[in-house]
Amino acid sequence: MAYLTRKNSIALIFVGAAFVASCSDAQDMTQATSSEFAATAPSSSPALAVLTPVTAAILAHPIPVTATDGKVHLAYELFLTNTLAQPVNLRGIVPMADGAPLQSPITENLLPWVKVFGATEPITILGPGQSALAWLDVTVPSPADIPEVMEHRISLQVTSPDPPLLPADLTETVARTAVSTKSAITIDPPLKGENWLDGNGCCSVTAHRGAVSPLNGQLFAPERFAIDYVQLTSDGKMFNGDRTSVNSYPYYGTDVYAVAAGKIVSIVNDLPEPTPGANPTGLTVEQYGGNHVVQDLGDGRFAFYAHLQTGSVPFKIGDNLTAGQSLGKLGNSGNTDAPHLHFHIMDGPDPLASNGLPFEIRSFDLTNQIANMDNLADVTDTGGAAQFATGVATGPRSNQMPLTLDVMTYDVAAG
Repeated sequence: MAYLTRKNSIALIFVGAAFVASCSDAQDMTQATSSEFAATAPSSSPALAVLTPVTAAILAHPIPVTATDGKVHLAYELFLTNTLAQPVNLRGIVPMADGAPLQSPITENLLPWVKVFGATEPITILGPGQSALAWLDVTVPSPADIPEVMEHRISLQVTSPDPPLLPADLTETVARTAVSTKSAITIDPPLKGENWLDGNGCCSVTAHRGAVSPLNGQLFAPERFAIDYVQLTSDGKMFNGDRTSVNSYPYYGTDVYAVAAGKIVSIVNDLPEPTPGANPTGLTVEQYGGNHVVQDLGDGRFAFYAHLQTGSVPFKIGDNLTAGQSLGKLGNSGNTDAPHLHFHIMDGPDPLASNGLPFEIRSFDLTNQIANMDNLADVTDTGGAAQFATGVATGPRSNQMPLTLDVMTYDVAAG
């Protein structure tokens, strides 16, 4: 969880520029519920077997969430493996439903939506026996358009074809999966005030989405929907003066609020806060979140509030929080190079060995949107002023998930 444009991530699989800060559906690669199994089972009249030299499986069943662009997003990952003794070139991945393509950026440009294990640069060639991850963000116009089941059409180019079984160019239909019927949780915002910037959220491949880590013998994507929050000043800056002083960040020490009612199941409150401006080194896995609170929200959902100010949490494990209750102060502890709040919802109490779950914020105002990632880097790295996009539909929002580059005003509901 280093800040916005650089991330000292523990993830061995990593795509995109590093950012700020830093369940269990990860089990879905090996098991599924009976209802989900039924959606992926063959029909009573199965089709003929088809050779598919690249296998594919989802890390977690996608859960629909409505975002500030007005669309419903299905953000998830595919685990791909080349079973051949020769390289194959991945040419395209098209999510499908009922035989028709669904909208997805990965159909337009594979890079940087694909990461090949062991590759030192972005490529789409899978070597013999090599695996890769593909990040997908499928969008549909409304909840009525959410498919029950999806599959994926993968286009490949084989280095040494052997027709008819292995032509030079082939298309596979793989990874048939049910869309989860679980809804995104609705929460209150974890902060209050104006000009809160979502600098590292869903659904492009930011450092958060790219942080898929091999832990306890399997892959986890805890930060799939995570947000790094910083607050812009009235002139659009994140800090003024010396970048290496926490006092240059006006929002440092801001209250952080519980997003819902629930019991505290984990607290770290005594880690030091490194000097801003550089990623810390020598951290253990347990120290990446810095000082933090994990809160059980019920129904298999846990809230993670990270990088808090040292000694700022006035509670103990087992205490119950109410929605809108202050739980600590925004700080600069753990894997961070600038003060910020890292927030996400996950399907287990471990901030890393869990899977990220989507969430919708009950009420807020969308006031601006940063023009692009290059301007964001200028704001976070050099103290430049934000440049805002034109034509953004700003105004009051309800039950929506913020997207990367959104700037918002938050009020916290009482109790």
